[in-house]
Amino acid sequence: MEQTNYSMVTYFIIKGISDAPELQTLIFITVLLIYLLTVSGNMIILLLVCLNSHLHTPMYFFLANLSILDMSCSTVTLHVIITSFISRNKTVSFANCLAQVYFFSCFTSNELLILSAMSYDRYAAICKPLHYHMVMNGRVCKMMAFVCWILGLIEMIPYLVLLLHISCYKSNIINHFFCDIMPVMKLSCSDNSALEILIFTEGLFLMSTTPFLLTFCSYVFIINATLRIHSNIGRRKVFYTCSSHLTVVVLLYTTLFFQYLRPRSVDILESNKLFSLFNTAAVPILNPLIYSLKNKDVKSALKENISKIKLKV
Repeated sequence: MEQTNYSMVTYFIIKGISDAPELQTLIFITVLLIYLLTVSGNMIILLLVCLNSHLHTPMYFFLANLSILDMSCSTVTLHVIITSFISRNKTVSFANCLAQVYFFSCFTSNELLILSAMSYDRYAAICKPLHYHMVMNGRVCKMMAFVCWILGLIEMIPYLVLLLHISCYKSNIINHFFCDIMPVMKLSCSDNSALEILIFTEGLFLMSTTPFLLTFCSYVFIINATLRIHSNIGRRKVFYTCSSHLTVVVLLYTTLFFQYLRPRSVDILESNKLFSLFNTAAVPILNPLIYSLKNKDVKSALKENISKIKLKV
């Protein structure tokens, strides 16, 4: 039931991907399969990195962090569709809704930061090969990952505080398939100027632009170093080394751009759902595929572990 002009919200109603009753079962099965594939694919990557000593390198250490983030992001968002279909209940409490906003934004921010750390790792490997193991030692990698996680968790606290201070909502029906900051903010009839300024300053520059610039600068140096390589084989090796990471970066930033940084004139809620679905479902499932299909080390580790399992059986 829609509510208007009330000072306290106890729950929200999530509309979901579609209102059509005949599509609900299809949506549920599709989302469930995507979620299971996402978790299993990223779990395989995580286990391979943990169990195989030749994958104990900075690149795969950050890839393991990326897998954890992909599983976490999918769980926070897609579980709403799955549980609402099973329970036939599309309501979510106010506290749970804000928790979804917080953790989804944290995980997205963390992912951008981890990707920028991975780009620095590629820069160090290609541009400073003689000093690579000294620059990217285990202690440095752990510290970089720790900083990425802490920054992601801290950055969203001001948003959460401002959302808690929203005192008036035009409706409690969220036209989305999970609680995201923009759909929740659009329901508010309070003054959102402080939140909008925060989204534009911290959200655009600190959470998005800074990791993008770090990644972009790393690849400028990588491209410059690649152009100085006279051998075609050497250039191909550099491209092969960076292609998986670059593919993931392009996918994620393109999706986030169309989801959050489009002009208001083309800000259509249904298209936002589509980009959100791609960001929360397709990107996490593509990451393990991109890294496994294009990476000889991962494929070799997978074959090695399958052989060990067969021998035990």
